[in-house]
Amino acid sequence: MHFVYVLPGWEGFVADGRVLRDVINRRHGLKFPHGCYYLVDASYTNCERFLASFRGKRYHLNEWHQG
Repeated sequence: MHFVYVLPGWEGFVADGRVLRDVINRRHGLKFPHGCYYLVDASYTNCERFLASFRGKRYHLNEWHQG
């Protein structure tokens, strides 16, 4: 696993979408390298640069090692 961006500082319960919007709109926020995608949880929708997992589906790392 490779972390490309970490955003500390959000306390309490905050909606995922609100945090993502904040990260994208920051001056030195999340960058989107060409050809790269970010894996997000099922609370998001699939869109450009983001791949959401399917709800209720378990993924096992050994199934994706060739990917």
